[in-house]
Amino acid sequence: MRIYLDNAATTPLCDAVLEAMLPYLKNNYGNPSSTHQEGRTARAGVERARKIVAQAIKASTSEIFFTSGGTEANNTAIKCAVRDLGVQRIISSPIEHSCVFNTVNRMREEDIEIELVQLDKTGRANLDHLETLLKDRSKKTLVSLMHANNEIGTLNPIDKIGELCQQYDAYFHTDTVQSIGHISIDVSQLNVSFLSGSGHKLHGPKGVGFLYVNKANVIDAYIDGGGQERKVRSGTENVASIIGLGKALEQAIEHLEERRVEIEAVRDYFIQELKANFPDVIINGDYAGQYLFTVLNVSFKTGTPVNMLLFKLDLKGISASGGSACNSGAVKESRVLATLGVPDGYHSVRFSFSHLNTKEEVDYTIAQLKEIV
Repeated sequence: MRIYLDNAATTPLCDAVLEAMLPYLKNNYGNPSSTHQEGRTARAGVERARKIVAQAIKASTSEIFFTSGGTEANNTAIKCAVRDLGVQRIISSPIEHSCVFNTVNRMREEDIEIELVQLDKTGRANLDHLETLLKDRSKKTLVSLMHANNEIGTLNPIDKIGELCQQYDAYFHTDTVQSIGHISIDVSQLNVSFLSGSGHKLHGPKGVGFLYVNKANVIDAYIDGGGQERKVRSGTENVASIIGLGKALEQAIEHLEERRVEIEAVRDYFIQELKANFPDVIINGDYAGQYLFTVLNVSFKTGTPVNMLLFKLDLKGISASGGSACNSGAVKESRVLATLGVPDGYHSVRFSFSHLNTKEEVDYTIAQLKEIV
């Protein structure tokens, strides 16, 4: 038996998504840039998926660009804002996903000023400090803050952040890779310049994502070539995966509330059992307030290091993680938790859920943790 509790790293492909993709892997194999029937069929599929994504976040189809995933989408937003929109300063945080954190730091080489907003103890951006930073209008500024933290699940109030950016004439980029399809997002009601998403976090395929670019912002090609994606992202489109992304997001939006109730019930039960069985347990982030219900980060008081905790869980048939899954398989100290501070003698595990998880799986996991911890 395997119990999969690492859905923040990736999710299993759902049957409906696979069924939607198969015709484009077998029969509808045309290049969407071709003008013949096979090409037109592929193009029609891509544009249907674009419409689904646009409708899901209340955007125009002309504002949606398909990418190879969240990492490319985030890189495009940040680097093109610097290159094409005259951004000279970036305000971000020390607990962003690595693809944002490292990209922002790379911009120092372009003589871009980098400021880090202060955080509260749950990892949420301090809006008063953000406003203080934004009051300095001497340089064109991009604010890049994620919606939901991928390790601890804390949500940033992107509506209020957008309002501050609008007030002080700054661009706003938000990484919604973890939250898209789980929490309703309406860009027509948000002051968002760029928004990124990915397919494999919501039961879609890996290797595909999207970038929303507000129509007020015009950026040039990030990848040069044949001029696909309206000359912003060249390269033959990954048609089947784009179809899969569209279907996965369509399913997620259709079942959003139903899945939320199911996942929250399992997650809350897990919290209840953790507290009952591990009196010293620390639950990281704003797990009882504004949080992403799919993520639960837990610190145990134990002499067993996190790599051994994960190894022993794996031997018991339980898949979990120590944080972000973007470290080439290495289990390192979490930059997020190191920033927020975890007491000495504690080691942290991230459990993350989908609607496929059950309370029976929680019972088994708790029983194994009692032996391991």
